[in-house]
Amino acid sequence: MKGKNRKQNLSDAREVDGSYDQLTGNPPSHNKKTIKQRFLRLLSCCQPSPIPTVSECNTEDDFELSTVCYRPEGLDKLQEQTKFTKKELQVLYRGFKNECPSGVVNEETFKLIYSQFFPQGDSSTYAHFLFDAFDTDKNGSISFEDFVMGLSIILRGTINDRLNWAFNLYDLNKDGCITKEEMIAIMKSIYDMMGKCTSPCMQDDTHREHVESFFQKMDRNNDGVVTIEEFIESCQKDENIMRSMQLFDNVI
Repeated sequence: MKGKNRKQNLSDAREVDGSYDQLTGNPPSHNKKTIKQRFLRLLSCCQPSPIPTVSECNTEDDFELSTVCYRPEGLDKLQEQTKFTKKELQVLYRGFKNECPSGVVNEETFKLIYSQFFPQGDSSTYAHFLFDAFDTDKNGSISFEDFVMGLSIILRGTINDRLNWAFNLYDLNKDGCITKEEMIAIMKSIYDMMGKCTSPCMQDDTHREHVESFFQKMDRNNDGVVTIEEFIESCQKDENIMRSMQLFDNVI
């Protein structure tokens, strides 16, 4: 993605992250069509771009396939493991290779890419949490397989799939429950990332207030932690959260 495209997509990236703010009580402010358009602009790898090909083709489909210079091993297997078609996987892979020519992205590169969307704040901590959620095999890098598996859950997964993914993002030490300390760390990273651009301006203790609200809603037995069962049950009963989950339906 070129520099000017990143600049054009700054507000789009903020809106995409904002849709998951339902889990902390902020209502969605955009309809499905708007979210779809913005998410497509944010993920340049989902959009075909004219790249010169060795052979000239007159049909759009032939051109689409010929722009994929290298196809990862196990494409058929990835199609079985995700909810993307083979053609969608080819387009996604081309974009992934354009952004990450080595075929993998480490955490520092991921943070650098992510920071382009939030120049007004410090996105490094939130990018670390997000990187950790995509790096499922914990080898310190995100491969195309890691990327597309996570993307499939976010965009095409069931409500339960998406809620499980969100829970995993918030469960920082992966012990099966979310503590107040973990939620405070997540919320603070989001406010640090947004910088001075929030309206109204966030106070220093705003993230703690949101965490208290989160736990009052989610911690059913008042034991100080939120389990996956409590998380999913509470989210399923919240119309705003369910509506935000559905905003990503059929994005690609």
